[in-house]
Amino acid sequence: MRIAIGSDHAGYELKEAVAPSLAAAGHELIDVGTDSTESVDYPDPAVRAARMVAEGAADRGVIVCGSGVGVAIVANKVDGVRAVNAHDAEEAEMSRRHNDANVLTLGGRRLDAEAADPIVETFLGTEFEGGRHARRVEKIAAVESGAELLENR
Repeated sequence: MRIAIGSDHAGYELKEAVAPSLAAAGHELIDVGTDSTESVDYPDPAVRAARMVAEGAADRGVIVCGSGVGVAIVANKVDGVRAVNAHDAEEAEMSRRHNDANVLTLGGRRLDAEAADPIVETFLGTEFEGGRHARRVEKIAAVESGAELLENR
């Protein structure tokens, strides 16, 4: 799997800590920065990774900032991206199964590599269930395009 991986300065250490296990698992990593703990604006690496996923240059994205929240907000502004700021493996699993999330965001100031590794592994190893969930993901895409939704309770 091709994975766009990125971080700001606050997420740099966690990004660097999870990257080796991703590479060891056979994933191709596309590092969109940053390359140090020197201060950078989190929207920059977040949008680079998110656009790679949306355009098909990467299959999934993993983006890290201090809380995971800022990069999730940015990534979710890119049409076709469904980013989740997961705090545990169950959130990662359900975001894949039910929401077809394609970008995972993590909080570098909230998680260490030991806690992050199972979240990332679960996110990458879980398939989308489809079925009734596909209709809901289609509605997300419709919102992105500005279409009116027909309610189906």
